[in-house]
Amino acid sequence: MAGTLFLIPTPLGDEAVAWLPEAERAKVLHITHFVVEAEKTARRHLKALGVTTPIRELSMQTLNEHTKPGDVAALLAPLAAGHDVGLVSEAGCPAVADPGAQLVALAHERGYRVEP
Repeated sequence: MAGTLFLIPTPLGDEAVAWLPEAERAKVLHITHFVVEAEKTARRHLKALGVTTPIRELSMQTLNEHTKPGDVAALLAPLAAGHDVGLVSEAGCPAVADPGAQLVALAHERGYRVEP
């Protein structure tokens, strides 16, 4: 069974203030595969979110303005292998005015479930 691509928003301000309702936060805490714009800030966001897997054990692939369009498809490999994947943008909601839009469009095209 294929995994789900979860679009994980990040706070625009204070990370100490909960930015996801508890039920939504609970859906993504198990994820160990992530596509991120920048690893350093993604690690900080995931820690603040409460991801319990040690950060060094998480798989993080970069998708940013420097990613070649031909390389985007490879970022879906964990989904094909049955893993859920979290898409984390630098700020705000993934796939809204950021490179994540390419990944979301390709996931939809290939029939993967995408959950905001």
